[in-house]
Amino acid sequence: MSIPTTSLAVVAHAKDDLRVEQHPVPTPQPEEAVIRIAFGGVCGSDLHYWTHGAAGESILKAPMVLGHEIVGVVAQQAADGSGPAEGTRVAVHPATPSAGHPEGRPNLSPAGTYLGSAARVPHTEGAFTEYAVLPARMLRALPDSLDLRDAAIVEPASVAWHAVSRAGDVAGKRVLVVGAGPIGSLIVAVAKRAGAAEIVAVDMHDKPLEIATAVGATATLKADDLDAIAAVEADVVFESSGSYRGLGSAVRGAARGGRVVMVGLLPSGEQPALISLAITRELELVGSFRFNDEIDEVIAALADGSLEVGPVVTHEFPAADALAAFEAARDSASSGKVLLRF
Repeated sequence: MSIPTTSLAVVAHAKDDLRVEQHPVPTPQPEEAVIRIAFGGVCGSDLHYWTHGAAGESILKAPMVLGHEIVGVVAQQAADGSGPAEGTRVAVHPATPSAGHPEGRPNLSPAGTYLGSAARVPHTEGAFTEYAVLPARMLRALPDSLDLRDAAIVEPASVAWHAVSRAGDVAGKRVLVVGAGPIGSLIVAVAKRAGAAEIVAVDMHDKPLEIATAVGATATLKADDLDAIAAVEADVVFESSGSYRGLGSAVRGAARGGRVVMVGLLPSGEQPALISLAITRELELVGSFRFNDEIDEVIAALADGSLEVGPVVTHEFPAADALAAFEAARDSASSGKVLLRF
């Protein structure tokens, strides 16, 4: 297949400056393949680079191609023969671990990189582009039974899968999910598959709660109903709103001796927290960051139909209309996961 020298790309230049422009297609190294991107999901971090010029501690200091939730087809296999062959449909694991991480936990690599991240300088370019050059080790071949569009949810579903694994065994337990955006709703779906007896979803808006119900929530609550949240007394709570108020609700809604898994990335700096309540209830506060090899389990679960996440995707836009897609994704009251079609 002939590979062009440039391709359309979605690039964050600065705060409030998102552009769709032609971007050079890099010359692949021997261990790199060229992927014809089919779909990309807009993540909260992509939105933050657009709206704030930063995602947490990662500050945009130069134009950067966004995007790490991507699937596509191998247009050119790696020259060293590694990875899937040309024509293979693939999902992408966006991480490059570094040395120095705890054993078995490469997601905690101190100098690791992630596609579409400004954590390092120079930034790690993302893959919201028609043709992406990626290390073959990032590629995961997709089963024939899994449609490319359906597979576009693999990366965020892996984040949810990792979060549920951080909770331990949820089978037969009461689960509370605070924040029912795409990650929160995916946590609901994964918890349901893992056998949770009850799953209560919390959000400010009706649409996310409708999505959470469609993928497995047994009850829903509005985020301002603090008394009802406190009455849940969940064995396991997932905080996926990324706000200190959500974390406060998570602590309130946990049963004594329960576990709170913190998934949503709060803004950098000090944040208020109900620490005294966590202490007196002997709560376990556990962080959850990205994922490791869970992506392989997610692909298998999507392919065999045991993980139902279809309702999480609510919008699809041509990549040329990326600004409209980002506007839709920013409106959490009316959207779930928004996809770009390349």
